[in-house]
Amino acid sequence: MIARIGTGTTPRSDDKAIIFPSDCMTMAEAVPKRQFVKDLKEGEEVETTFSVKFKKPIRKYARGFMFELRLSDRSGEINAKYWGLNEEDAVRNVYGSFVANDVVLVKGLAGSYRDVPEISINPDSKGRISKVELSCIDLKDFVDVSDNDLESMRQEIAQAVCSVHNHHLRQLLERVFTDEFMGEFVKAPASMWLHCNWVGGLAEHTLNVIRTCEFLSISYPELDRDLLVAGALLHDIGKVLEYDVKTSIDVSEEGMLRGHIIIGAEMVSRACDKIEGMPDSLRLKIIHIVLSSHGELEFGSPKKPQFPEAVALHFADDIDAKLEQYIAAKDGAQTEDPWIYHRKLGHIYLR
Repeated sequence: MIARIGTGTTPRSDDKAIIFPSDCMTMAEAVPKRQFVKDLKEGEEVETTFSVKFKKPIRKYARGFMFELRLSDRSGEINAKYWGLNEEDAVRNVYGSFVANDVVLVKGLAGSYRDVPEISINPDSKGRISKVELSCIDLKDFVDVSDNDLESMRQEIAQAVCSVHNHHLRQLLERVFTDEFMGEFVKAPASMWLHCNWVGGLAEHTLNVIRTCEFLSISYPELDRDLLVAGALLHDIGKVLEYDVKTSIDVSEEGMLRGHIIIGAEMVSRACDKIEGMPDSLRLKIIHIVLSSHGELEFGSPKKPQFPEAVALHFADDIDAKLEQYIAAKDGAQTEDPWIYHRKLGHIYLR
């Protein structure tokens, strides 16, 4: 059975490896987070804080002026609509009072539009939205943190680096996983929402992929174990630059324009260039493993896997991402039915 490092569904309140700006505040100063996105029910009154992902321009509607925005917390995301009246200046004042990544206090009503959940904020019925200073909130309510100790994962990744015996691959890993980079790596998420989308998620995912690759190298001794483990360590390093973690997890400008596979392949290529005597074939193989890690062109890989270790890495990567999604969906199901339908995964049997 493949070991799994945790779900990340519960933040670690005692984790001191990740420092947020609000860690210095007392709980008495905090604006309490009373409701979370995943728990909102249609028709429920909402009065709590959310992070702002983005907002759309103001537009006119039958009764006045309105705007839409996307809100989030550590449990998920939801659309919201602010329904202002004919006082355009008043609506513009509200609209201009906050920007993306701010935290806002929202009072409104949970509902849905075309079966998509949303929050309706109507000042005519005492609905409101106002900015909250970051010093008054606990950011761990908005950005989920791994339930695994970050320092322990850091040490396990360092051990994996030390376990690689190939001289050139070991030098490559040591050049990439410096103390400074490791500090960023263990705090990075693995995605925005798909899987391991929390602080420490990238380290969890990478360690799971390493363990699967170790298992495969034992089952298939023809595989180059050092090449495979090095590929597992390096395949997602571009995600450190692909995502920004503020009051929510978002894609960086570089991540949006280039993506973590290209970013990571360039990082590996530059590190290889600094290693004296690095064999050209080994350099090409380890870069190819990064480039082909998603397996298919339509999933973002510029190349499909072309040798056994690249194939093994792709499937180890894919199985961890898929299993985490299925397990999270099953754990989060709130129904007495024997199955649920997930818009991406399809039917999931619960019993």
